[in-house]
Amino acid sequence: MAAQILAVIIFVVMFVMIITEKIERHIVTLGCGLLTLVLVFGVCMHSMGAIVETLNIHNIFTLDFWYQAGEASESSSGINWATIIFIAGMMVMVEGMAKAGFFRWLCMWLAKLVNYKTIPLFMTFMIMSAVLAMFIDSITVILFLAAVTVELAQLLRFNPIPMILAEIFCANLGGSATMCGDPPNIIIGTSLGYSFGDFISNTGLIAGISLVCIVIFFYFSFRKELKKNAAQAIDISSLPKPSEAIKDKRDFIISCVIFLVAVVMLITHAQTGLTVAFIGLFIALITLITSGKQALDIIKKVDYKTVLFFIGLFVVVGGLEQTGILEVVAAFIGNISGGNAMLMIAIIIWVSAIASAFVDNIPFAATMIPVIKSLSAVQGTDLSVLAWALSMGTDIGGSATPIGASANVVGTSVAAKEGYPIGWGTYCKKAVPATVIVLAVSTVCIFVRYF
Repeated sequence: MAAQILAVIIFVVMFVMIITEKIERHIVTLGCGLLTLVLVFGVCMHSMGAIVETLNIHNIFTLDFWYQAGEASESSSGINWATIIFIAGMMVMVEGMAKAGFFRWLCMWLAKLVNYKTIPLFMTFMIMSAVLAMFIDSITVILFLAAVTVELAQLLRFNPIPMILAEIFCANLGGSATMCGDPPNIIIGTSLGYSFGDFISNTGLIAGISLVCIVIFFYFSFRKELKKNAAQAIDISSLPKPSEAIKDKRDFIISCVIFLVAVVMLITHAQTGLTVAFIGLFIALITLITSGKQALDIIKKVDYKTVLFFIGLFVVVGGLEQTGILEVVAAFIGNISGGNAMLMIAIIIWVSAIASAFVDNIPFAATMIPVIKSLSAVQGTDLSVLAWALSMGTDIGGSATPIGASANVVGTSVAAKEGYPIGWGTYCKKAVPATVIVLAVSTVCIFVRYF
Protein backbone atom coordinates (compact mmCIF):
# COMPACT_ATOMS: atom_id res chain seq x y z
CA MET A 1 0.00 0.00 0.00
CA ALA A 2 2.85 2.41 0.86
CA ALA A 3 4.47 1.72 -2.52
CA GLN A 4 1.18 2.41 -4.34
CA ILE A 5 0.64 5.70 -2.50
CA LEU A 6 4.21 6.84 -3.13
CA ALA A 7 4.03 5.88 -6.82
CA VAL A 8 0.85 7.93 -7.23
CA ILE A 9 2.37 10.90 -5.34
CA ILE A 10 5.47 10.88 -7.55
CA PHE A 11 3.30 10.71 -10.68
CA VAL A 12 1.10 13.61 -9.50
CA VAL A 13 4.15 15.72 -8.55
CA MET A 14 5.68 15.01 -11.97
CA PHE A 15 2.42 15.92 -13.68
CA VAL A 16 2.08 19.22 -11.76
CA MET A 17 5.70 20.19 -12.40
CA ILE A 18 5.31 19.52 -16.13
CA ILE A 19 2.19 21.68 -16.23
CA THR A 20 3.83 24.59 -14.38
CA GLU A 21 6.75 24.49 -16.85
CA LYS A 22 9.15 25.94 -14.27
CA ILE A 23 11.71 23.20 -14.92
CA GLU A 24 12.45 21.59 -18.29
CA ARG A 25 10.23 18.55 -18.60
CA HIS A 26 12.96 16.04 -19.40
CA ILE A 27 14.66 16.97 -16.11
CA VAL A 28 11.33 16.54 -14.29
CA THR A 29 10.60 13.08 -15.67
CA LEU A 30 14.17 11.85 -15.19
CA GLY A 31 14.19 13.11 -11.60
CA CYS A 32 10.81 11.55 -10.82
CA GLY A 33 11.92 8.37 -12.56
CA LEU A 34 14.96 8.18 -10.29
CA LEU A 35 12.74 8.71 -7.23
CA THR A 36 10.51 5.86 -8.43
CA LEU A 37 13.46 3.49 -8.77
CA VAL A 38 14.95 4.41 -5.37
CA LEU A 39 11.93 5.08 -3.14
CA VAL A 40 9.14 2.96 -4.63
CA PHE A 41 11.09 -0.08 -5.83
CA GLY A 42 14.04 0.13 -3.44
CA VAL A 43 12.82 1.49 -0.09
CA CYS A 44 9.16 0.42 -0.15
CA MET A 45 9.17 -2.77 -2.23
CA HIS A 46 12.78 -3.95 -1.72
CA SER A 47 12.44 -5.40 -5.21
CA MET A 48 15.42 -5.53 -7.53
CA GLY A 49 13.20 -7.46 -9.93
CA ALA A 50 10.85 -4.48 -10.27
CA ILE A 51 13.81 -2.23 -11.09
CA VAL A 52 15.15 -4.66 -13.69
CA GLU A 53 11.72 -5.14 -15.27
CA THR A 54 11.03 -1.39 -15.41
CA LEU A 55 14.43 -0.54 -16.90
CA ASN A 56 13.75 -3.38 -19.36
CA ILE A 57 17.27 -3.25 -20.82
CA HIS A 58 17.48 -7.03 -21.18
CA ASN A 59 14.64 -6.95 -23.70
CA ILE A 60 16.84 -5.11 -26.22
CA PHE A 61 19.09 -8.16 -26.47
CA THR A 62 16.31 -10.60 -27.39
CA LEU A 63 15.41 -11.66 -30.93
CA ASP A 64 11.74 -10.69 -30.46
CA PHE A 65 12.77 -7.09 -29.88
CA TRP A 66 14.07 -6.85 -33.45
CA TYR A 67 12.13 -9.55 -35.28
CA GLN A 68 8.84 -11.19 -34.38
CA ALA A 69 7.60 -14.27 -36.21
CA GLY A 70 3.87 -14.89 -35.92
CA GLU A 71 1.69 -12.93 -33.55
CA ALA A 72 4.05 -12.16 -30.71
CA SER A 73 3.06 -9.10 -28.70
CA GLU A 74 5.45 -6.22 -28.23
CA SER A 75 6.93 -5.74 -24.79
CA SER A 76 5.50 -2.70 -23.04
CA SER A 77 6.45 -3.25 -19.40
CA GLY A 78 8.59 -0.43 -18.04
CA ILE A 79 10.66 1.56 -20.52
CA ASN A 80 9.40 0.82 -24.02
CA TRP A 81 12.79 0.84 -25.74
CA ALA A 82 11.16 -0.01 -29.07
CA THR A 83 9.35 3.31 -28.99
CA ILE A 84 12.47 5.16 -27.82
CA ILE A 85 14.67 3.68 -30.58
CA PHE A 86 11.99 4.22 -33.20
CA ILE A 87 11.53 7.89 -32.25
CA ALA A 88 15.28 8.50 -32.22
CA GLY A 89 15.65 6.78 -35.60
CA MET A 90 12.88 8.84 -37.16
CA MET A 91 14.44 12.01 -35.73
CA VAL A 92 17.69 11.16 -37.51
CA MET A 93 15.79 10.56 -40.75
CA VAL A 94 13.91 13.85 -40.44
CA GLU A 95 17.11 15.80 -39.77
CA GLY A 96 18.64 14.18 -42.85
CA MET A 97 15.64 15.13 -44.97
CA ALA A 98 15.69 18.67 -43.62
CA LYS A 99 19.37 19.01 -44.50
CA ALA A 100 18.61 17.91 -48.06
CA GLY A 101 15.97 20.64 -48.36
CA PHE A 102 13.01 18.25 -48.45
CA PHE A 103 10.83 20.14 -45.96
CA ARG A 104 11.45 23.55 -47.47
CA TRP A 105 10.60 22.13 -50.90
CA LEU A 106 7.42 20.50 -49.58
CA CYS A 107 6.18 23.58 -47.77
CA MET A 108 6.76 25.85 -50.76
CA TRP A 109 5.17 23.36 -53.14
CA LEU A 110 2.06 23.13 -50.96
CA ALA A 111 1.95 26.89 -50.48
CA LYS A 112 2.12 27.40 -54.23
CA LEU A 113 -0.56 24.74 -54.77
CA VAL A 114 -3.07 26.71 -52.65
CA ASN A 115 -1.84 30.07 -53.96
CA TYR A 116 -0.21 30.96 -50.62
CA LYS A 117 -3.58 31.34 -48.84
CA THR A 118 -3.44 30.65 -45.10
CA ILE A 119 -6.89 29.12 -44.62
CA PRO A 120 -6.67 26.59 -47.51
CA LEU A 121 -3.19 25.67 -46.31
CA PHE A 122 -4.51 25.13 -42.78
CA MET A 123 -7.21 22.78 -44.07
CA THR A 124 -4.78 20.96 -46.38
CA PHE A 125 -2.27 20.31 -43.63
CA MET A 126 -4.94 18.90 -41.29
CA ILE A 127 -6.18 16.42 -43.88
CA MET A 128 -2.65 15.54 -44.97
CA SER A 129 -1.66 14.91 -41.35
CA ALA A 130 -4.54 12.47 -40.85
CA VAL A 131 -4.03 10.63 -44.15
CA LEU A 132 -0.27 10.24 -43.74
CA ALA A 133 -0.69 9.05 -40.13
CA MET A 134 -2.82 6.17 -41.41
CA PHE A 135 0.23 4.65 -43.07
CA ILE A 136 3.16 6.19 -41.23
CA ASP A 137 3.50 6.31 -37.46
CA SER A 138 1.93 9.54 -36.16
CA ILE A 139 5.25 10.40 -34.48
CA THR A 140 7.00 10.47 -37.85
CA VAL A 141 4.22 12.52 -39.45
CA ILE A 142 4.39 15.19 -36.77
CA LEU A 143 8.18 15.26 -36.84
CA PHE A 144 8.26 16.48 -40.42
CA LEU A 145 4.89 18.28 -40.61
CA ALA A 146 5.71 20.49 -37.63
CA ALA A 147 9.03 21.35 -39.28
CA VAL A 148 7.23 22.17 -42.53
CA THR A 149 4.72 24.35 -40.69
CA VAL A 150 7.38 26.38 -38.89
CA GLU A 151 9.28 26.90 -42.14
CA LEU A 152 6.11 27.99 -43.91
CA ALA A 153 5.11 30.30 -41.06
CA GLN A 154 8.42 32.11 -41.28
CA LEU A 155 8.03 32.63 -45.02
CA LEU A 156 4.36 33.67 -45.02
CA ARG A 157 4.44 35.45 -41.65
CA PHE A 158 1.71 33.63 -39.73
CA ASN A 159 1.54 32.05 -36.28
CA PRO A 160 2.24 28.31 -36.69
CA ILE A 161 0.81 27.25 -33.30
CA PRO A 162 -2.86 26.80 -34.45
CA MET A 163 -1.72 24.73 -37.42
CA ILE A 164 0.63 22.58 -35.31
CA LEU A 165 -2.12 21.93 -32.74
CA ALA A 166 -4.54 20.87 -35.48
CA GLU A 167 -1.88 18.69 -37.12
CA ILE A 168 -1.11 16.89 -33.85
CA PHE A 169 -4.75 16.10 -33.23
CA CYS A 170 -5.40 14.98 -36.80
CA ALA A 171 -2.27 12.80 -36.75
CA ASN A 172 -3.58 10.97 -33.68
CA LEU A 173 -7.00 10.69 -35.29
CA GLY A 174 -5.56 9.34 -38.54
CA GLY A 175 -3.32 6.98 -36.57
CA SER A 176 -6.39 5.43 -34.93
CA ALA A 177 -7.61 4.30 -38.36
CA THR A 178 -4.97 1.62 -38.98
CA MET A 179 -2.86 -0.91 -37.15
CA CYS A 180 0.47 0.78 -37.94
CA GLY A 181 -0.72 4.33 -37.35
CA ASP A 182 -0.43 4.53 -33.56
CA PRO A 183 1.60 2.54 -30.98
CA PRO A 184 -1.49 1.32 -29.00
CA ASN A 185 -2.94 -0.08 -32.24
CA ILE A 186 0.30 -1.93 -32.91
CA ILE A 187 0.06 -3.50 -29.46
CA ILE A 188 -3.66 -4.32 -29.81
CA GLY A 189 -3.23 -5.76 -33.30
CA THR A 190 -0.23 -7.93 -32.54
CA SER A 191 -1.70 -9.13 -29.21
CA LEU A 192 -5.13 -10.06 -30.56
CA GLY A 193 -4.17 -11.05 -34.11
CA TYR A 194 -5.92 -8.26 -36.02
CA SER A 195 -4.62 -7.11 -39.40
CA PHE A 196 -4.24 -3.78 -41.18
CA GLY A 197 -7.50 -4.51 -43.02
CA ASP A 198 -9.39 -5.26 -39.79
CA PHE A 199 -8.51 -1.85 -38.39
CA ILE A 200 -9.17 0.16 -41.55
CA SER A 201 -12.65 -1.37 -41.96
CA ASN A 202 -13.62 -0.69 -38.33
CA THR A 203 -11.71 2.11 -36.62
CA GLY A 204 -10.94 3.57 -40.05
CA LEU A 205 -14.62 4.27 -40.71
CA ILE A 206 -15.02 5.95 -37.33
CA ALA A 207 -11.88 8.04 -37.88
CA GLY A 208 -13.13 9.16 -41.31
CA ILE A 209 -16.43 10.44 -39.92
CA SER A 210 -14.63 12.09 -37.01
CA LEU A 211 -12.15 13.83 -39.32
CA VAL A 212 -14.94 15.74 -41.06
CA CYS A 213 -16.21 16.98 -37.68
CA ILE A 214 -12.73 17.94 -36.49
CA VAL A 215 -11.76 19.89 -39.62
CA ILE A 216 -14.94 21.95 -39.16
CA PHE A 217 -14.27 22.38 -35.41
CA PHE A 218 -10.70 23.61 -35.82
CA TYR A 219 -11.66 25.91 -38.67
CA PHE A 220 -14.23 27.72 -36.51
CA SER A 221 -11.89 27.63 -33.48
CA PHE A 222 -9.09 29.43 -35.30
CA ARG A 223 -11.02 31.27 -38.03
CA LYS A 224 -10.43 34.76 -36.59
CA GLU A 225 -6.69 34.26 -36.31
CA LEU A 226 -6.54 32.59 -39.72
CA LYS A 227 -8.46 35.42 -41.37
CA LYS A 228 -6.19 37.94 -39.67
CA ASN A 229 -3.16 36.17 -41.10
CA ALA A 230 -4.84 35.83 -44.49
CA ALA A 231 -5.35 39.58 -44.59
CA GLN A 232 -1.61 40.23 -44.53
CA ALA A 233 -0.27 41.20 -47.92
CA ILE A 234 2.40 38.82 -49.15
CA ASP A 235 4.50 39.66 -52.18
CA ILE A 236 4.33 36.31 -53.97
CA SER A 237 7.03 37.30 -56.43
CA SER A 238 9.49 37.68 -53.55
CA LEU A 239 8.95 34.11 -52.32
CA PRO A 240 11.45 31.46 -53.37
CA LYS A 241 10.40 28.83 -55.90
CA PRO A 242 9.96 25.25 -54.61
CA SER A 243 12.86 24.07 -56.76
CA GLU A 244 15.19 26.54 -55.05
CA ALA A 245 14.77 24.64 -51.78
CA ILE A 246 16.65 21.64 -53.17
CA LYS A 247 20.25 22.22 -52.15
CA ASP A 248 21.66 19.02 -53.62
CA LYS A 249 19.66 16.85 -56.02
CA ARG A 250 21.55 13.71 -55.04
CA ASP A 251 20.87 14.23 -51.31
CA PHE A 252 17.27 15.15 -52.05
CA ILE A 253 16.65 11.97 -54.07
CA ILE A 254 18.38 9.82 -51.44
CA SER A 255 16.32 11.34 -48.62
CA CYS A 256 13.09 10.76 -50.57
CA VAL A 257 14.05 7.13 -51.20
CA ILE A 258 14.87 6.60 -47.52
CA PHE A 259 11.52 8.12 -46.58
CA LEU A 260 9.66 5.82 -48.99
CA VAL A 261 11.56 2.82 -47.63
CA ALA A 262 10.50 3.81 -44.10
CA VAL A 263 6.86 4.07 -45.23
CA VAL A 264 6.92 0.65 -46.89
CA MET A 265 8.64 -0.97 -43.90
CA LEU A 266 6.11 0.50 -41.48
CA ILE A 267 3.11 -0.54 -43.56
CA THR A 268 4.42 -4.09 -44.05
CA HIS A 269 6.08 -4.68 -40.68
CA ALA A 270 3.25 -6.94 -39.53
CA GLN A 271 3.90 -9.18 -42.54
CA THR A 272 7.71 -9.01 -42.50
CA GLY A 273 8.04 -9.44 -38.73
CA LEU A 274 10.44 -6.49 -38.52
CA THR A 275 9.68 -4.51 -35.36
CA VAL A 276 9.46 -0.73 -35.14
CA ALA A 277 12.75 -0.80 -33.19
CA PHE A 278 14.51 -2.51 -36.09
CA ILE A 279 12.94 -0.12 -38.60
CA GLY A 280 13.95 2.95 -36.58
CA LEU A 281 17.55 1.78 -36.17
CA PHE A 282 17.84 0.67 -39.81
CA ILE A 283 16.51 3.98 -41.16
CA ALA A 284 18.83 5.96 -38.86
CA LEU A 285 21.89 3.98 -39.94
CA ILE A 286 21.05 4.29 -43.65
CA THR A 287 20.52 8.04 -43.23
CA LEU A 288 23.86 8.50 -41.46
CA ILE A 289 25.76 6.29 -43.92
CA THR A 290 24.41 8.12 -46.97
CA SER A 291 25.00 11.54 -45.34
CA GLY A 292 28.76 11.07 -45.31
CA LYS A 293 30.55 13.98 -43.68
CA GLN A 294 27.26 15.56 -42.62
CA ALA A 295 26.40 12.61 -40.37
CA LEU A 296 27.90 14.21 -37.27
CA ASP A 297 25.86 17.40 -37.78
CA ILE A 298 22.68 15.32 -38.10
CA ILE A 299 23.43 13.48 -34.84
CA LYS A 300 24.02 16.78 -33.02
CA LYS A 301 20.66 18.18 -34.14
CA VAL A 302 18.59 15.25 -32.81
CA ASP A 303 16.21 16.39 -30.05
CA TYR A 304 17.68 14.37 -27.18
CA LYS A 305 15.55 16.19 -24.59
CA THR A 306 12.43 14.55 -26.00
CA VAL A 307 14.07 11.11 -25.93
CA LEU A 308 15.10 11.62 -22.29
CA PHE A 309 11.59 12.84 -21.48
CA PHE A 310 10.14 9.56 -22.72
CA ILE A 311 12.63 7.47 -20.75
CA GLY A 312 11.78 9.24 -17.49
CA LEU A 313 8.05 9.08 -18.22
CA PHE A 314 8.16 5.34 -18.87
CA VAL A 315 9.94 4.76 -15.54
CA VAL A 316 7.34 6.74 -13.57
CA VAL A 317 4.48 4.95 -15.32
CA GLY A 318 6.38 1.73 -14.63
CA GLY A 319 5.92 2.56 -10.94
CA LEU A 320 2.16 2.63 -11.49
CA GLU A 321 2.40 -0.68 -13.34
CA GLN A 322 4.56 -2.50 -10.80
CA THR A 323 2.47 -1.37 -7.83
CA GLY A 324 -0.77 -2.45 -9.52
CA ILE A 325 -2.38 0.98 -9.93
CA LEU A 326 -3.13 0.49 -13.64
CA GLU A 327 -4.62 -2.94 -12.87
CA VAL A 328 -6.92 -1.33 -10.30
CA VAL A 329 -8.15 1.12 -12.94
CA ALA A 330 -8.64 -1.71 -15.44
CA ALA A 331 -10.50 -3.91 -12.92
CA PHE A 332 -12.79 -0.99 -12.10
CA ILE A 333 -14.11 -1.05 -15.65
CA GLY A 334 -14.97 -4.74 -15.44
CA ASN A 335 -16.68 -4.46 -12.07
CA ILE A 336 -19.04 -1.56 -12.73
CA SER A 337 -20.07 -2.60 -16.24
CA GLY A 338 -21.82 -5.77 -15.07
CA GLY A 339 -23.45 -7.59 -17.97
CA ASN A 340 -24.51 -4.53 -19.97
CA ALA A 341 -22.52 -4.64 -23.22
CA MET A 342 -23.32 -1.07 -24.26
CA LEU A 343 -22.36 0.27 -20.84
CA MET A 344 -19.19 -1.79 -21.02
CA ILE A 345 -18.26 -0.25 -24.39
CA ALA A 346 -18.98 3.29 -23.16
CA ILE A 347 -16.87 2.76 -20.04
CA ILE A 348 -13.95 1.31 -22.03
CA ILE A 349 -13.97 4.23 -24.48
CA TRP A 350 -14.33 7.04 -21.96
CA VAL A 351 -12.27 5.66 -19.04
CA SER A 352 -9.49 4.62 -21.44
CA ALA A 353 -9.61 8.11 -22.95
CA ILE A 354 -9.43 9.88 -19.58
CA ALA A 355 -6.61 7.63 -18.36
CA SER A 356 -4.68 7.99 -21.64
CA ALA A 357 -4.88 11.77 -21.39
CA PHE A 358 -2.60 11.63 -18.34
CA VAL A 359 -0.85 8.24 -18.48
CA ASP A 360 1.04 7.32 -21.64
CA ASN A 361 -1.41 5.31 -23.72
CA ILE A 362 1.09 2.60 -24.68
CA PRO A 363 1.34 0.85 -21.27
CA PHE A 364 -2.34 1.50 -20.57
CA ALA A 365 -3.39 -0.19 -23.82
CA ALA A 366 -1.17 -3.16 -22.97
CA THR A 367 -2.71 -3.33 -19.47
CA MET A 368 -6.25 -3.28 -20.84
CA ILE A 369 -5.78 -6.12 -23.34
CA PRO A 370 -6.07 -8.96 -20.77
CA VAL A 371 -9.03 -7.11 -19.23
CA ILE A 372 -11.04 -7.01 -22.47
CA LYS A 373 -10.15 -10.65 -23.11
CA SER A 374 -11.60 -11.53 -19.71
CA LEU A 375 -14.68 -9.37 -20.26
CA SER A 376 -15.29 -11.05 -23.61
CA ALA A 377 -14.98 -14.54 -22.13
CA VAL A 378 -17.11 -13.88 -19.04
CA GLN A 379 -19.76 -11.52 -20.45
CA GLY A 380 -19.90 -12.97 -23.98
CA THR A 381 -19.27 -9.62 -25.67
CA ASP A 382 -17.53 -9.73 -29.05
CA LEU A 383 -13.80 -9.25 -28.40
CA SER A 384 -13.28 -7.29 -31.61
CA VAL A 385 -15.87 -4.68 -30.58
CA LEU A 386 -14.11 -4.24 -27.24
CA ALA A 387 -10.80 -3.93 -29.12
CA TRP A 388 -12.13 -1.14 -31.37
CA ALA A 389 -13.49 0.68 -28.30
CA LEU A 390 -10.12 0.37 -26.57
CA SER A 391 -8.31 1.56 -29.70
CA MET A 392 -10.42 4.70 -30.11
CA GLY A 393 -10.36 5.47 -26.39
CA THR A 394 -6.59 5.21 -25.98
CA ASP A 395 -5.67 6.80 -29.32
CA ILE A 396 -8.04 9.77 -29.07
CA GLY A 397 -7.90 10.25 -25.30
CA GLY A 398 -4.17 10.73 -25.62
CA SER A 399 -4.81 13.80 -27.78
CA ALA A 400 -6.31 15.79 -24.90
CA THR A 401 -3.06 16.74 -23.15
CA PRO A 402 0.51 17.50 -24.28
CA ILE A 403 1.83 14.29 -22.65
CA GLY A 404 -1.04 11.95 -23.53
CA ALA A 405 0.49 10.57 -26.72
CA SER A 406 3.93 10.37 -28.30
CA ALA A 407 2.96 12.64 -31.22
CA ASN A 408 1.87 15.38 -28.80
CA VAL A 409 5.23 15.37 -27.02
CA VAL A 410 7.16 15.38 -30.29
CA GLY A 411 5.00 18.08 -31.91
CA THR A 412 5.15 20.48 -28.97
CA SER A 413 8.88 19.82 -28.63
CA VAL A 414 9.53 20.72 -32.28
CA ALA A 415 7.47 23.91 -31.87
CA ALA A 416 9.34 24.89 -28.69
CA LYS A 417 12.69 24.12 -30.31
CA GLU A 418 11.83 26.54 -33.13
CA GLY A 419 10.78 29.31 -30.72
CA TYR A 420 7.02 28.66 -30.55
CA PRO A 421 6.33 27.11 -27.11
CA ILE A 422 2.85 25.67 -26.62
CA GLY A 423 1.72 25.82 -22.98
CA TRP A 424 -0.72 23.45 -21.32
CA GLY A 425 -3.47 26.06 -21.29
CA THR A 426 -3.15 26.83 -24.99
CA TYR A 427 -3.03 23.15 -25.89
CA CYS A 428 -5.90 21.89 -23.73
CA LYS A 429 -8.22 24.78 -24.57
CA LYS A 430 -8.57 23.42 -28.11
CA ALA A 431 -7.63 19.76 -27.74
CA VAL A 432 -10.03 18.82 -24.93
CA PRO A 433 -13.24 19.90 -26.77
CA ALA A 434 -11.98 18.22 -29.96
CA THR A 435 -11.29 15.02 -27.99
CA VAL A 436 -14.81 15.02 -26.52
CA ILE A 437 -16.30 15.45 -30.00
CA VAL A 438 -14.41 12.45 -31.43
CA LEU A 439 -15.16 10.26 -28.40
CA ALA A 440 -18.87 11.07 -28.74
CA VAL A 441 -18.77 10.24 -32.45
CA SER A 442 -16.90 6.99 -31.71
CA THR A 443 -19.40 5.92 -29.06
CA VAL A 444 -22.37 6.57 -31.33
CA CYS A 445 -20.75 4.83 -34.32
CA ILE A 446 -19.97 1.68 -32.30
CA PHE A 447 -23.48 1.59 -30.82
CA VAL A 448 -25.11 2.00 -34.23
CA ARG A 449 -22.91 -0.48 -36.07
CA TYR A 450 -22.50 -3.30 -33.56
CA PHE A 451 -25.69 -3.23 -31.46
